[in-house]
Amino acid sequence: MIAMNQKTLVKRSFVFFLVPDFSMIAFATSIEPLRIANRMLGYNAYRWRLASSDGKPVTASNGVECAVTASLEDERRYLTGEERPSMVLVCSGINVEKFQNKSVFAWLREEFNRGVSVGGLCTGAHILAAAGLLSGKRCAIHWENLPGFAEAFPKADVYADLFEVDGNIYTCAGGTAALDMMLKLIGDDFDDNLVNRVCEQALTDRVRNPHDRQRLPLRARLGVQNSKVLTIIELMEASLTEPLSLIEVADHVGLSRRQIERLFRHEMGRSPARYYLEIRLDRARHLLIQSSMPVVEVAVACGFVSASHFSKCYRELYGRSPQQERAERKQPMAA
Repeated sequence: MIAMNQKTLVKRSFVFFLVPDFSMIAFATSIEPLRIANRMLGYNAYRWRLASSDGKPVTASNGVECAVTASLEDERRYLTGEERPSMVLVCSGINVEKFQNKSVFAWLREEFNRGVSVGGLCTGAHILAAAGLLSGKRCAIHWENLPGFAEAFPKADVYADLFEVDGNIYTCAGGTAALDMMLKLIGDDFDDNLVNRVCEQALTDRVRNPHDRQRLPLRARLGVQNSKVLTIIELMEASLTEPLSLIEVADHVGLSRRQIERLFRHEMGRSPARYYLEIRLDRARHLLIQSSMPVVEVAVACGFVSASHFSKCYRELYGRSPQQERAERKQPMAA
C-alpha cells in the first residue's frame, strides 16, 4: 500500500538519453534540481533513469564515463508498460552534428507521438531536429552551435535564448541554462516556494528568464567600454551575410569614417574592416565544422563574393584552407 501511495505522488519520470561527448554540466544541472526537490519534499516526486543506444556506458566531453541502466531496446519496451516515462531528455554536447542513428530518431518520434514530452540539453535540439520534431517549433541551442543549426534546419524556429518550451518540447542552451529550465518545470508542478528552496540549496538566487542572453554582454566579453564601438560591433554581428560598408556604419552611428578607424585602432587594436572580416570568418568556421554546406555556400552565407577570396582570407587567418578544416572533422558517430 505504501508503494502504491508513493507512486501516485510521482509528478514526472525522466529518461536522460546520453549521447557520446555529452555536456556534463548540462546533465548535472538538469538532474540535481530534481534530486534536491525530492529531498525538500520528503518523497520522490521525480524519478529518472539513464539510457544509451546500446545500454553501454557513455563518455562525456570531459572524459568521465557514465553508466546507464537502459538501452534503446529497453526503452521501446518500457513505452507500453508501467515504466513509460513522462519526459525524454536528450543529453549531447560537442560533435553533435556527427551523430547519425536512425533508430534513435525513430524512437524519439515514437515517444513524442505517444504523448511523451521530449527535450534537448545543450545541443540536444540538433538531434530532435534531425528526428523531424522541430519543424515550426521554437527551440534553443548553445550559441556556438546556432549558426550551423540554423543552416541545417531552416524550418526550426531557433533562438539564442536560455531555454524554450513549445508545447511538449523542451530545449535549453546547456551549461547552467539547464538549471533554469528544470526550475521552471518544478515551479509548474508545485509552486514558487519549492523553487526557492531548491535555489537556496543550489546556491543560486533566482530562476533566469528564458529569454535572457546566453553570452556575456559585449562590454564584458570584449572588455570594451566605448558605446560607439559596441554599437558598431553589434551592427557587424547582425550583418554577416550582407556586410555593411564603412560609410553605412558611419551614417548609422553618426561618426566619420576617420573617427571609426581611430576608435577601432585604439579599442580593438585593428581596423574596423579587419575586425569585421575576422567575425565573418569565425562564423564561417562554425559552419564548416557544424554543417555539411558546400564551401561556396558557406562563403556566400558569410558575405564573401567568391569562394577563392573566402579561401584566401580563411587560410591567412587560420593557417589552413576551408577544405582542410572540414577534412579534419571526425567520422560521424554511429551511436
